[in-house]
Amino acid sequence: MYDAVIIGSGPNGMAAAVRLALEGLSVKVIEGSDTIGGGTRTQELMRPGYFHDVCSAIHPMGMGSPFLKKLPLEKYGLEWIQPDYPMAHPLDDGKAVIQYRDLDQTAEALGPDARRYRRLIKPMVDNWEKMAPDLMAPLGFPANPVRLAAFGLNAVKPASLLASGYKTEEAKALFGGIAAHSILPLNQPLTSAIGLVLGAAGHAVGWPLPKKGSYMIAESMASYFRELGGEIETGNMIRSFDEIPPAKAVLFDLTPRQVLGITGENFPGRYRKKLENYKYGAGVFKIDYILKEPVPWANPECAKAGTVHVGGTFAELMESEKTMEAKRHAEKPYVLVAQQSNFDATRTPNNDHTLWAYCHVPSGSTKDMTEEIENQIERFAPGFRDVILEKHTMHAMDFQAYNPNYIGGDIIGGKQDIRQQFTRPVSWYKPYKTPQKGVYFCSSSAPPGGGVHGMCGFHAAELALRDEFGFNSRNLKFSI
Repeated sequence: MYDAVIIGSGPNGMAAAVRLALEGLSVKVIEGSDTIGGGTRTQELMRPGYFHDVCSAIHPMGMGSPFLKKLPLEKYGLEWIQPDYPMAHPLDDGKAVIQYRDLDQTAEALGPDARRYRRLIKPMVDNWEKMAPDLMAPLGFPANPVRLAAFGLNAVKPASLLASGYKTEEAKALFGGIAAHSILPLNQPLTSAIGLVLGAAGHAVGWPLPKKGSYMIAESMASYFRELGGEIETGNMIRSFDEIPPAKAVLFDLTPRQVLGITGENFPGRYRKKLENYKYGAGVFKIDYILKEPVPWANPECAKAGTVHVGGTFAELMESEKTMEAKRHAEKPYVLVAQQSNFDATRTPNNDHTLWAYCHVPSGSTKDMTEEIENQIERFAPGFRDVILEKHTMHAMDFQAYNPNYIGGDIIGGKQDIRQQFTRPVSWYKPYKTPQKGVYFCSSSAPPGGGVHGMCGFHAAELALRDEFGFNSRNLKFSI
């Protein structure tokens, strides 16, 4: 009936679908929920007219994705908004460190750390277009080996080690807040990679947000996909491989646990065992707010940033993430805050505002972290509680109920530590392909992992095009 069927309509599933459709194949996407989007959904969680990004909110890798940027998504409604500053990191006594779009401005504000900041970040910013395809690809021989090797020497280090080379608390905090997106203790290897890549992206492409909400990423991809002849079915939760329409290739935008439940009996015992041993990471606790006015940051420059990393000094960030890894809840958690309505008037009616905030918690947590999160925001924004009109909370298991891909509240499809970063879900060699003929992983449980970039789906589709449909570099109509 179809050349390919995609199970799941997150950014990776839609990327795989679009990539296959671009070669003229007949492709169907099947989504278990009533709406497409996976981690890019936007909903009216509390009041009509107030739009909240349920999961992802700010998208440096979406705009920096080698695949997504080549698609004409702006013709289908996707409009990126760049906040005044990519990010801010408040400190006590009204201080704050800012990442500006301009690298030199950011470096100069770091004083004695200006030279080191430039040395670490500038080569990546200057060569972003050439390095991004290698950075967002499975393990293999890179197109730019010299540049990638230089990056790799620092990327493999723990963030704590790389941060120790900075002299000021401001520079350490700025780097630590970005590196903590890894959802790992900052003394673990590879945490520097996240800090360097996302930090460089802030200068190279910015940390933008989609106008109207993150759902516009999925909606624009879906509209383009349908124009290419693709078909999307929602509200069909696949539970058995027999429920999938006949197709030459089936690509799962799901994590190993769900794939095992659908088709595990078709896998050899050894492969099945490896999938059963796949490690999921920590969860999240999230609060969405309706505010009567913007957050009253002690340092008003923070209001100009789309993203605010709330957590204090690098030492405090270290303690927060170490506590999470020990399966305990931090008293002073590292909190990620997004201020979409400061820059996008479509998110709320009148002059009200929304706010998006979450912290990391142990996998499977059901603890309410509202007090801890609000204490942290209030610490750097006195009077914050006075501007709250309404709030909506989700603990880690609420996230799993909302999206079955979020096992235990893990929003990045599996732990991205040094043991799994290069072998997710099972092996570094053709990681997308399973032993079952024509069956592939295309989710964030495959390289390059979590984030809204679509590259997991792109690479899985590329492999399927070669192995199932006989395409090669000479007869492909599309390439990045």
